[in-house]
Amino acid sequence: MPKLIMTLDGAIIREFMIDKDSISIGRKHGNDIQLNDLTVSGRHALFTVMGENTYVDDLGSTNGTLLNGGRVSKSILTHSDVVQIGNYQFTYFQNEDEEYEPTMFLRAEIEDTQIMEANPPKPSDAKGEPLAAVKILNGPLKSKVLELRKPFNTLGFNGIKMAMIARTTEGYTVTAIKSNKLRRSNDNPNVNGEPLTEKAMMLKDHDVLELAQTQMEFFYIS
Repeated sequence: MPKLIMTLDGAIIREFMIDKDSISIGRKHGNDIQLNDLTVSGRHALFTVMGENTYVDDLGSTNGTLLNGGRVSKSILTHSDVVQIGNYQFTYFQNEDEEYEPTMFLRAEIEDTQIMEANPPKPSDAKGEPLAAVKILNGPLKSKVLELRKPFNTLGFNGIKMAMIARTTEGYTVTAIKSNKLRRSNDNPNVNGEPLTEKAMMLKDHDVLELAQTQMEFFYIS
């Protein structure tokens, strides 16, 4: 039986078995999963089982439904797909017995995030600028792609924000976010094997970022 793992800021909140034909998600009472989040519409999205397949449908929500970082109206789900509704993420598991670890949840912010440096790069208005994304190269989310559409996109694990990618008028920059919660020295972010600092670094096509032993490739979408 398939299931959904709900997370918030990388922390696991609850799991839901998909044990009926459809599961509705929204802010209003009457939804199967009710989210107290102002960015979530009254009836926001629907997970539907048809035969052996599970689909996610956006129900005309104001802020949209994201699948692996991209906005969707309706899509079939595959194992480990991540659906973002408001500030919450739902990771889809085809098998209820499948094991999972909290570290597998990689989050790209859907809202603008406050920059944490004295002289932040100037963001673009995201119109007419080249669009880029990161592709996960290893781990449970391997091959998943997160589009970097927002001016500021924060990446991290287990609720720990580790790096921020900013979309500027000159291109994309990446900055490390200091944290005293990282347990291992090799959890610190790096780009092409070089340690990332709090000074903004311009990203180039096919640069490889590594956070907590998870690698991702930065690339421009043609």
